[in-house]
Amino acid sequence: MPTGGKADWLARRLRQAMADGRLAVGSRLPPTRVLAAELRVSRGVVTEAYRRLTEDGHVEGRRRGGTVVVAVPPAPPRPPSGRGPSRGIVPVGRHGADRTVPRALFTGEPGSDVFDELRAARARIDLTPGQPDLSAFPRAAWLRAERAVLAELSTETLGYGDPRGAPRLRSAVAGWLARSRGIRIEPDEVLIVAGTAQALTLLHPVLRADGITSVAVEDPGSLGTRQHLQNGALATPPVPVDADGLRVDALRATGAPAVLITPAHQFPTGAVTSGERRRELLHWAADGGLILEDDYDAEHRYDRPPVPALRSQLADRLCYMGSVSKLLAPALRTGWMVPPPRYREALINAKRFTDLGNAVLPQLVLARLMESGQLERHLRLLRGRHTRRRDAMINAITEHLPGAVVHGAAAGLHLIVTYAPEVPDTELAAAALARGVKCQPLSWHRQLPGRPGLVLGYAATSPGVITEGVAALGQALRELA
Repeated sequence: MPTGGKADWLARRLRQAMADGRLAVGSRLPPTRVLAAELRVSRGVVTEAYRRLTEDGHVEGRRRGGTVVVAVPPAPPRPPSGRGPSRGIVPVGRHGADRTVPRALFTGEPGSDVFDELRAARARIDLTPGQPDLSAFPRAAWLRAERAVLAELSTETLGYGDPRGAPRLRSAVAGWLARSRGIRIEPDEVLIVAGTAQALTLLHPVLRADGITSVAVEDPGSLGTRQHLQNGALATPPVPVDADGLRVDALRATGAPAVLITPAHQFPTGAVTSGERRRELLHWAADGGLILEDDYDAEHRYDRPPVPALRSQLADRLCYMGSVSKLLAPALRTGWMVPPPRYREALINAKRFTDLGNAVLPQLVLARLMESGQLERHLRLLRGRHTRRRDAMINAITEHLPGAVVHGAAAGLHLIVTYAPEVPDTELAAAALARGVKCQPLSWHRQLPGRPGLVLGYAATSPGVITEGVAALGQALRELA
């Protein structure tokens, strides 16, 4: 037993036991008094370790049922097999950093597989953006809902369904959007898709058939979204973003007939499109422009109430897209579109000939969670947890990256940090990865020149680990500056 940091040590050992299967979901932890006696530590040490695991969402106190494992953390990355470095990676050995990084990950323009490479890169701390807390997935609620759905499921429901999506889910989504995003629509206006990625893929031929070959994008803006548009042979002229959101004057200057925006929580800056900019966007659309609204994480707001979706003010010239990827899990591959009327039939046909519609069972389970209020309860739990983790990251940045500026902290699952030293953010991201910390350079998400920075996700990482990761970033920046 280590003499210092006993609660930290115990929490780490318990997480490790959960990750490797020794403590499976449903397992009961020993009573604090019993474990303290076995380890010969004070009961307060065990209580503090259990508290940290509870805050991380890994265990849950159930009164007479004791403390039970409800979610397991991901297993630590396995070391590569063989004696030498893995194929495609090179060692980085500066100031004791002995990790390995993919050969071309942070050099040159990021390729179409750059996110796959970054996910595959070994690291002890993952601060990449866009990741929800997968350990918080409501397994018990999902299982209860799935059992209830199966119990009442008719035989006919297991056949080929409506390519637009299960009617029950479309109705539930319409209700969810009315409650959470201020969008008043009928269920028949909703098209269920396999996430925003598929929504964009379905849009490619529909837009080209309408004579649209260029979709303007925010700058900085999501590299992944830009890649999806470019994969559909659509040009992506950049439009600068400031504190009020996308600059509509610059949008007009591009001459693009369509624009993709994230008005509720701009990615990655976190800017919220102001009322004046919204009015300017509506005027631009009234002149014939088409708006693609990506409402990717608008539910996650902490310091102020959410702003309504732009779709609540505009219907005929706007295509709305959302999903549960940031609310539940990306692996569910479930999202929705609310297209403008003129594109609706073409998009339904595109969905029909792509896959005949999403799998019906997950749709019905999700519908039940929405109808029962379970999804709202889950969101309330996440907001509290995310607030604590965001605050931990901001405090760590203040301590370990003095002079750095934090942007976009009021909402979402990430923030960006810009810093004064003239160090390319790709070099800093590479140096961080060499120290076992994954993050994304801000320049990946730019087409125009701009200040270097890092995009840091906090939702999937516990406060203590966040602090450790930011400390490593600070060390890397000091050595490079």
